[in-house]
Amino acid sequence: MSLWSSHRTRHYFLLVAVTTIGSTLLYNYGMATWENDPQPLFRSLGIVFQSFTTTGYGEDAGWTTPQMYILTIGLQLMGIGLILTAVDVFAVPWLRNTLAVTPPTSAPTVENHVVICEYTSRGEAFIEELESRGEEYVIVESDEERARTLHEDDYRVVHGDPESMTVLENAGIERAKAVVTDSADDTNASIVLSAREASPDVQIVTLVEDQRLAEYHEIAGADEVLSPRQLLGESLAHRVPTAVTTAVDEGVEIGDDLELVELSIAEGSDLCGRTADDVQPRERFGVDGIGAWIDGEFESPIPPGRELDAGVRLLVAGKPERIETLRAEAMSTVQPFSAQHVLLAGYGEAGATAGAALADTNTRVTVLDSADKDGVDVVGDARDPAAIREGGIDDASAVIVTLDDDTTAIFATLVARDLNPSVDVIVRANDTENVQKLYRAGADYVQSLATVSGRMLASTVFEDEEVLAVDRQIDVVKLPAGRLAERTVVDADVRSRTGCTVLAAVRDGETITEFDPASFTVQEGDEVVLAGTDESVRSFEEAFLA
Repeated sequence: MSLWSSHRTRHYFLLVAVTTIGSTLLYNYGMATWENDPQPLFRSLGIVFQSFTTTGYGEDAGWTTPQMYILTIGLQLMGIGLILTAVDVFAVPWLRNTLAVTPPTSAPTVENHVVICEYTSRGEAFIEELESRGEEYVIVESDEERARTLHEDDYRVVHGDPESMTVLENAGIERAKAVVTDSADDTNASIVLSAREASPDVQIVTLVEDQRLAEYHEIAGADEVLSPRQLLGESLAHRVPTAVTTAVDEGVEIGDDLELVELSIAEGSDLCGRTADDVQPRERFGVDGIGAWIDGEFESPIPPGRELDAGVRLLVAGKPERIETLRAEAMSTVQPFSAQHVLLAGYGEAGATAGAALADTNTRVTVLDSADKDGVDVVGDARDPAAIREGGIDDASAVIVTLDDDTTAIFATLVARDLNPSVDVIVRANDTENVQKLYRAGADYVQSLATVSGRMLASTVFEDEEVLAVDRQIDVVKLPAGRLAERTVVDADVRSRTGCTVLAAVRDGETITEFDPASFTVQEGDEVVLAGTDESVRSFEEAFLA
């Protein structure tokens, strides 16, 4: 019985006791005073119980005073109320538990699957990657209510403690391809120990929140320890307009002479305010315009008449030297001589990594965090306008929000946008479902921790390098050609049917990046490199691989 149920039961019995005692004394008084028929308390108690249980009044029926009739009517109504309350306290929970679907404690026989311990938003993104590949999985979930919900939603789930060898065996760990642990850092280490003992040869991948604890996961027996927050922090830092990092290239290299790059249109640049027709990336620059992020939505292809305002992010593919020419056009013609200022709100793992990435650039960083610790310049709440002002929002060129709670991040974004309408707001989202909320709140760029985690897990568990970029808002993947074989990209109408762009073909280990989509025929056994949103990649899989 839950704590809430035990409280309700105690309160109900207390109500019955108080009501019974009070009613007995009142009835006894009424009989003596109004009916002039004194009687012992035990007789009055019996009459009260007869009234509460609606069984009748026996020899006491037929009173002579209206007060006693009103009292007995009240006792009957009170009894009905107590009966209905008892049904709610006892019968309804019993029926709910009896009729509720019980989550399974063992999985059906599957092989070469992935055991996921436990279910989180990051795990959900990974499950989407698994389903898109047609791979099997089993979730081990310790929370019974969540396990029941997952089971009712047709997820393959086993209810039990993932630290238990028996539960892991019930999930088929001895037949599994890999085990992925996504719980608290210390719990993950315990799960690894149990998994390694239950299946010595299974691949074990863990997610770690505190990178300093990664070595203990490895000591416990993990094959790979991933830190999505660090990768996400670097990715957010590289989205700061005009921040030139020397350590990491923004582009995704595809073959030796093709690069996929996101470019931000800067205020005052040669491209700002012009339409896609005016820009003509292929004719003028020799690059393919894959699409553009406009107000948080990815549009592919870019509508010809769409005006490219400041903050629009172009996704283009081409040779590095040609992309550099386009990049120069997208940058502001007025270059600042002083270091730009970035306000960093949130100094956890992702925030600290973003700050370290910006430290090597011409950037002055002010760190705002609710905790007073090393590296924090302003201690305060990121939702507090006074704290944001103290952090220097007025002269900041960008604000990076890396908070652990999406609701807090949404409010912080609203405050930052209100205090400085021209600042670039770059935000970490923990759950993909909150990405569009953050864009509506005023964010210029949002990256989801769940998406990054899911892609990192997929690219680690499946060593076929299918996922080529994990820290982007778009998917860059390598997939079998499937039913695209013996056809051209134009004949198959890939872009309009799926929203994906075919960037290259891989044939006999050679990446072919320069081809005419209208005349180049994809052959059996080829693989294709695609760029698109998660949804468009799934559309390609349904159209050509399902």
